[in-house]
Amino acid sequence: MKPQVSSALHCFIRHETGSVLSFWAVTFAAFLGLVALSFDFGRLASTQSELQSYADNVALAAAGELNGKSDSITRALSAAETFISDTQTFGDGDNALSNDADYDIEFFQEPPTATSPGSPTSDPTKAGYVEVTSVSQSVSPVFGAAFSALTDASIDTTNANATAVAGYTQYACDVTPLMFCAPNADYRADEHAGSTVLLRAGGPNAAWGPGAFGFLDPSESIEADEDGICAGLSGAKLDICLIAASGNRNACFSQNGVNVAGGQRVGNFEAALNIRFDIYHSSTNNLRNNANYPPAPNVMSNWEPATGNCIGQNGVLSTTKLGLSPDDCHATGLCDRFGDGDWSTGRQAYIDVNYNGTDPFPEAQTRYEVYLAEIEALAANQNLGLPGNLLKTLKDGILPQCSSNTSADANRRVLVAASIDCTSFELQGGASDIPVIEFVELFMIAPIGLDGSKDIWVEIIGGVGGGSGGSKAEARFREVVQLYK
Repeated sequence: MKPQVSSALHCFIRHETGSVLSFWAVTFAAFLGLVALSFDFGRLASTQSELQSYADNVALAAAGELNGKSDSITRALSAAETFISDTQTFGDGDNALSNDADYDIEFFQEPPTATSPGSPTSDPTKAGYVEVTSVSQSVSPVFGAAFSALTDASIDTTNANATAVAGYTQYACDVTPLMFCAPNADYRADEHAGSTVLLRAGGPNAAWGPGAFGFLDPSESIEADEDGICAGLSGAKLDICLIAASGNRNACFSQNGVNVAGGQRVGNFEAALNIRFDIYHSSTNNLRNNANYPPAPNVMSNWEPATGNCIGQNGVLSTTKLGLSPDDCHATGLCDRFGDGDWSTGRQAYIDVNYNGTDPFPEAQTRYEVYLAEIEALAANQNLGLPGNLLKTLKDGILPQCSSNTSADANRRVLVAASIDCTSFELQGGASDIPVIEFVELFMIAPIGLDGSKDIWVEIIGGVGGGSGGSKAEARFREVVQLYK
């Protein structure tokens, strides 16, 4: 068998008809073309990959600045051009990728997708997404050109480019699951710091107007701490914990979209919020001595216990002390639910009743500042120039008397709530995926429901998170920048 194979191979090698040579020539040319095309395709793919990496990084750098502030787009443009540089290897243009000549950039309120062009915007307070498209790079076919010369086949120059979409969002953790309707989409808390707001529960079937409040659905939040105080709770117990507990709770809400809970939850929210004023009643009565639910270090209000040390559901109006009051225009009816920051008449009445007409804190102009000044003065055991009996009465009004626990956190009466443009989104009852204008710190100036109403009186401290600075309350904010395309 072996001699026959050797003889056949010898005969094949010495064959001189030329047909085999033609076959191998054609095959070799085709093989060369495939090699050339695959090499040039690799050059094109490499260039596209380099451009995609550059576009991704530029988009992420720009998106990281889109925190809703008035200069966010300016900062985003600067970050895109200043912080990111890269190179491309095979394109015919400049190898360096380092400035705005190498990309086009556009900002959006809603991101572009495969099925939607998105909502472009030039408003820095609304821009939350950015699209970056790299300038096309021509990639000449080096080996393809050689193949073209051999075969007279036409091979065109190809272009490579890339597009990236990135967005910014903020997650608010350990915040009160409370939302309120802002007057409009342009409302910013920092511009109204020191003014009071009358928050009233939004109707279950009626359109919610400015000043209406509701609650965020905790079941749709992101669990931030599986070992948090509220872990494992559900229903009313979870509501109370998220609203009233002090410490790390286990829920985070996204600024890009929150779910507003349907129903009023009146009993739970009223009792839960009043814990901050050393008032335990209804569903929170058994939490009076629970260390996770302490009152604030200053619980001054218009109310006092009818008997004993606990106000509970039997509080009566005090004749010896006066709580903080809302802006004067609320009393005169000259403003709607959003005040103007002027409480000079109410402040003087507060000083007259509680301090015998002598103002011990002339530099404290907002209610929140007066509240903090009182805590500081009592902590330092300052006499404040008051007669002994008056000082004792004042201490009895400020310091908690019912609970065996007292929070050391002066900001226990500060809530962090989501400000929402209810009108534009036609909010009515429960709703899903509603964007948050900003998270706002609100100072509670009075207990809720003791006079029969369900209104919440708060003073605006300011916006928080997203470049506004850290929260005075226990809230934690996480800024997340991610690629969407």
